[in-house]
Amino acid sequence: MTLLMPDPSPRPLAHLPARATRVLQDVFGYPAFRRDQAEIVTHVASGGDALVLMPTGGGKSLCYQVPALLRDGVGVVVSPLIALMQDQVAALKEAGVRAEFLNSTLDWRQAKEVERRARDGELDLLYLAPERLLTERGLALLDELSIALFAIDEAHCVSQWGHDFRQEYLQLALLAERFPAVPRIALTATADAATRAEIIERLRLHEARAFVQSFDRPNIRYRIAGKDSPRRQLLRFIQDEHAGEAGIVYCLSRKSVEETAQMLAQHGIPALAYHAGFPAAEREARQTRFIEEDGVVIVATIAFGMGIDKPDVRFVAHVDLPKSLEGYYQESGRAGRDGAPAEAWMVYGLADVVQQRRLIEQSEAGDTQRRIATAKLDAMLGLCETARCRRQYLLEYFGEASGPCGNCDNCLEPPAQFDGTEAAQKLLSCIYRCEQASGFAFGAQHIVDVLRGQRTEKVLARGHDRISTFGIGGELDESQWRAILRQLLTMRLVTVDHANWNVLRLAPASREVLSGARRLTLRREVAPKSARRAKGRRRETGAATPTTDSPREEALFQVLREWRRGIAREHAVPAYTVLHDSSLREIARRQPREAHELAGVPGIGAAKLARYGDALIELVRSQ
Repeated sequence: MTLLMPDPSPRPLAHLPARATRVLQDVFGYPAFRRDQAEIVTHVASGGDALVLMPTGGGKSLCYQVPALLRDGVGVVVSPLIALMQDQVAALKEAGVRAEFLNSTLDWRQAKEVERRARDGELDLLYLAPERLLTERGLALLDELSIALFAIDEAHCVSQWGHDFRQEYLQLALLAERFPAVPRIALTATADAATRAEIIERLRLHEARAFVQSFDRPNIRYRIAGKDSPRRQLLRFIQDEHAGEAGIVYCLSRKSVEETAQMLAQHGIPALAYHAGFPAAEREARQTRFIEEDGVVIVATIAFGMGIDKPDVRFVAHVDLPKSLEGYYQESGRAGRDGAPAEAWMVYGLADVVQQRRLIEQSEAGDTQRRIATAKLDAMLGLCETARCRRQYLLEYFGEASGPCGNCDNCLEPPAQFDGTEAAQKLLSCIYRCEQASGFAFGAQHIVDVLRGQRTEKVLARGHDRISTFGIGGELDESQWRAILRQLLTMRLVTVDHANWNVLRLAPASREVLSGARRLTLRREVAPKSARRAKGRRRETGAATPTTDSPREEALFQVLREWRRGIAREHAVPAYTVLHDSSLREIARRQPREAHELAGVPGIGAAKLARYGDALIELVRSQ
């Protein structure tokens, strides 16, 4: 049953903030709302519509869960993924809230029972996938319910230009027509100004109040490097900096996912592959193991992740270039949901740029969509190549002003830059001379070989050892020339002809560089420093994974984690739905001797205090 105390007296709006805080403390165990949460909760509980943009880990769920408990009826939550709704329902039940979901994992008897409980007023929150809600049966059920509010989670899925577009989300506007008196709240962690406008238009939220929080995730450190044997780089990063910690690795292809997971497993890292090619039951089993076990690394395509609520993911790694900053922000934001330090690490190379542009040019999308995709990719490349603060660049993309963060790779070790005009002129001239000499264009490897004076079989066969640009770039190695070419592609001074074996061609803008009318400042490619040195820097700046203050506290924390693991197995729920690591660390720090002393620990509400208080105190006393 709901934990709200009976209150037969009238409930004027003036009392809402106090009642909301009481629910937050009694049910969820938090002493106070974070920034904007109280205002959002009061607005929605008062019957207002809202659009909420809040970074991952910022507490979006409370913005509709608390109002649903404050208002009469059941809160209906539209959630795009089964895993998301199952985890949230499990966490709510642990907190004593009457919550259920309706999805394909239930048989008809179980679904019928959930529907009965909803009709009989026995639920506080009901989670539905949009596909289920929009069926004739789903809408008929809603017509029979007293509905407190509608919450549309992951609202960016309504954007046809977005990275997570869901066709069914376009039909959710009917909620405004069918239930005009029911407040609606749309929530997302990632949406630029254009996507926000699209959410408002497509969901008919024209009268909604917008709450846009900072997109900044200060606990995440952004690190981007050039590819140099990416799997070896990834292995070194995990072994030296995140051994034994949970993480997500994103790859572009299914083959790369499987090979990367196998490589990590061969080196003793508990890694699982995940992509849409696996049977549904296998995907679910792997996802469940990642969520419920500590220290598992999952290697996946972008088919994995939306709705993953695991709070203790310490790193997200990309070994291939994402398609857009929205996608990158969403994926990297799955690190550090608990607010503790985490890392977003990525390597990318020339082949990534070529491949992503080829995918756009060869897609069957219309011209408008291709232009949008190209602009999004250019913004993504800009983040990779910038010499400025990466966080500052990322926030500016979402319309937010910021100063340098002091906690990304560019801030901690400002990249070397140089006047790259002469180097660019050499490379551009080489592309031109090779094509002029042979009557057709060549790919990146051949151009670099000619620049460096490599007498390969192909260079000799084409007679390119006799052209004027042969050997004029011997002062730089192959990786350095590839880095320069990658930057010229980003600047659109060079294009790739995907219809003809990915050969390089000069763009019209290259004439200004060749003539000397345009000067170029480029990043200097340097050999990547060891991950061990990076780890040391991370520890010095306070970005390492938090630990307790003493060996005794750390030992108690590990005992508490083991206890939590047993409870989670017993209840068949993810461990973090029982208690977050942050709650366990606080218990280890305080070492309470009486149950009532647990009441002030964040995350321990009335239900969890009654259920687990005695066991926790006994564990503390036994140490």
